[in-house]
Amino acid sequence: MLRLSTFRALVAFALVLDVRAALKEGDCEVCIGFLGSFYASLIADTVPFSSADIESALVRKCTSARGKENRLCYYIGATSDAATKILSEISRPMSHHVPVEKICEKLKKKDGQICELRYDKEVDLSTVDLKKLKVKDLKKILDDWGETCKGCMEKSDFIRIIDELMPKYSPNGAKTRTDL
Repeated sequence: MLRLSTFRALVAFALVLDVRAALKEGDCEVCIGFLGSFYASLIADTVPFSSADIESALVRKCTSARGKENRLCYYIGATSDAATKILSEISRPMSHHVPVEKICEKLKKKDGQICELRYDKEVDLSTVDLKKLKVKDLKKILDDWGETCKGCMEKSDFIRIIDELMPKYSPNGAKTRTDL
């Protein structure tokens, strides 16, 4: 007769195999990444695994989410301006330690936009020529740093602000850029 712990391990392994077959490579990149780090933070902070506690922790985590992760929070209803809430679709399975890949697969069936989110590629500030970037990319660099460029009208204004702030946010990039 199988011991309970062995049975749970077999079920978890079967779920992982099932998930890998259902999700293609690169599907749900933001969902899996965000919920994976969220799940790890729940374990590290020893949060009780009840649906209500998980939902409140998820809403708290989403208040500091930026970029694509903030968009995911909007889609699942964890932001104040979200139109719908499907938090229970995350909290209920997570309270039973269902793998985040399986949770994201179910979320994909509810709202396909969730799995279309992709992380932006990081810009290596030590090697990139800021003059060759688009203004949109320069704004994104500032947004990632939590900064804005008030009064910036031209591309050169954005580049000047990034160069000024680089020692604070990317010391290695600033050091390498001065060597160029």
